[in-house]
This record gives sequence, structure tokens and C-alpha cells, in this order.
Amino acid sequence: MAQSSTGTEGDTVSIEEVQAESKYIGLYFSAHWCPPCKGFTPQLVKAYKEHLKAKGLEIIFVSSDRDMGAFQGYFGEMPWLAIPQGDKRKGKLDKMYDVEGIPTFVIVDAKSGKTITTEGRSSVGSDPEGAEFPWFPKALNNMSAGQGIGSINEESALCVLLDGCSEDVKQAAKAVLEPIAEASKAKGDDLVFFYAPTTEGPVEQVRKLTKLESGTGKPQMLLLDIPDNGGFYVSPADTVTADTVDGFITAYKAKGLERKQLG
Repeated sequence: MAQSSTGTEGDTVSIEEVQAESKYIGLYFSAHWCPPCKGFTPQLVKAYKEHLKAKGLEIIFVSSDRDMGAFQGYFGEMPWLAIPQGDKRKGKLDKMYDVEGIPTFVIVDAKSGKTITTEGRSSVGSDPEGAEFPWFPKALNNMSAGQGIGSINEESALCVLLDGCSEDVKQAAKAVLEPIAEASKAKGDDLVFFYAPTTEGPVEQVRKLTKLESGTGKPQMLLLDIPDNGGFYVSPADTVTADTVDGFITAYKAKGLERKQLG
């Protein structure tokens, strides 16, 4: 059962009812004691009320609050449903969606139960009006907007830093990367693709960890292999063409590049 937003003593609805009345279900893992959660919840409430509910989304709060009072107070700020505080299903959902930190916002297809994205938090931040909802994973992600950033800790990631480049160079690089990323995704390659047009999001942190200076005015292409104990590789090319991208990927797969260490 998923509890209604009328409060802890309110009506309950079955998950079957939620599935029948919704196209998508959002599982919101959060807690009153979590400062990032307190910052994100008002953003999610606004997006839900103004855009996402009308697109067929119902949200279920999965609480990590430590007592009923905290749960009640926090849930009172939310216009959606919740699993009752202390429900054993919370632990099962944590494992099912590999929740390692909060807030985490997972979107699933209400009918099939298939996961669409586990990165709903960054999607709400970059697309609060839900123009691209339900945020199916992209082949090419905008790192500056935080798109797909959760995958960077689990898969190798080709990143092109463009924050110091002209708009023409940025658009040309994106045009080159998109078909390569689409082809890689279609083949099921264990590689994700990012471009960074600005210094927003995690871009400055990536520069700090890789010691790549900004302000060169030219693209900087690197491959992050965080699953390999924080390894990374830097392309010598300062242009983004099909040849330089494919050559970089080929050399990486052939172990022909110098491995560097993040940090």
C-alpha cells in the first residue's frame, strides 16, 4: 500500500491503483534530516504541481526519516503519496535501485515497472518544466547540466570539455559527438559520452581532479575510467572530429594510452 498525502492517518491506495491511474511512478528517496533533500524537495514540488503531474507522473515518498514525527512533518510538505514510515519495503527498494545516497529520484514505467532513469534529481534541476520528461537516458549527455552524471562512477566516460570554446566550436563538436554516441549506445558499448559547454555542474571538479587547465580556447577530450580505481586518459588532439574521437576510443580499448590517476 502507498499512503496518501492526507497524512499518516489518511487513506491508502494500492500500487495497482497508482499504476492504473499513472503513466510513470517516481520514487523519491529522501529524509527531513538531509540538507540536500530539503533544498531539492521544493524544486520537485513545484515541477510536479506545474508540469509533471499533468504528464502522468505520480510520486511516492520513500522515507529515511528516523521517527514518525519527522516523517509526518516532512511528508506534510509533499503533495503526493508515501510508503508508511518504517515499512520494510523501503529496504527492498533501496537495494533494487542501488540507492547509496539521498536525495535520489527514480522514474519507472508504471505499467511495465521498468526503470527509465535513476537520475531524476539532476533531470528536474536541468529540465524543471519537463520538456524531455520522462528523461530517457541520452546517448550524449550535457555534463554542465548534470545529465547522466550518475553513470560516470559506474562506466567509462568520454568527456569533451568545451567551456572555453566559441559557440561555433561547441556546436560543431556536439554535432560530431552525437552520431558516435548514438552508434555506441546502439551497439551496447560500455561507454558513456559527455560534452561540457560551460563550467557549471561537475565540470570544475573534473578539471581539478584531472589537472586540466581551463581557458585554452580549444576542446579538451579525456576519458574517465573511474571504475578502474580512478584512472583517466587525455587525448592529444585539440579538435573534435570523427577521426580524433574514434581514434581516441580505439587507442583506449587497445590499451595504447598512458593511464593517469585522478586526484
